[in-house]
Amino acid sequence: MADHQEASVTLPSDPASVPTARRYVAEVLDGWGLDDGGDLADAIRLMVSELATNAVLHTFGQSPTFTVDVRLEREERLHIGVTDSHPRWPRRLPAAVQQDNGRGMVIIRSLAAEAGGRLSVTPTEEGGKTVWITLPWAAAPVPSR
Repeated sequence: MADHQEASVTLPSDPASVPTARRYVAEVLDGWGLDDGGDLADAIRLMVSELATNAVLHTFGQSPTFTVDVRLEREERLHIGVTDSHPRWPRRLPAAVQQDNGRGMVIIRSLAAEAGGRLSVTPTEEGGKTVWITLPWAAAPVPSR
């Protein structure tokens, strides 16, 4: 396997793009050797769903697309980033008992930490931001085909 692998997809900021983003990442990681039926794969699918949902819902129509980047460095660290062009960074909202939303970033941060990773946000040159999940890579080697 190469020292560095990358995959990327840009999708319209539409709710229908959320499952597409989730499937895309799952297929890339399956190709890189991640067990599609394991707990880590489930956690990654949920984190990507939450990040993509945030990119669609919380950019208020100011980001016509969002991009999902997947990078694997030296078979040690997995980076998944969701980039949109809206300048506002995610905020942690107070958790009200009857609140139906606002917990996505808490979920992502908790799942990343549970997997030994972290969540970060970086600005883009265009004025938007990328929300990154960085996780240790624990996949089995992909057999030669």
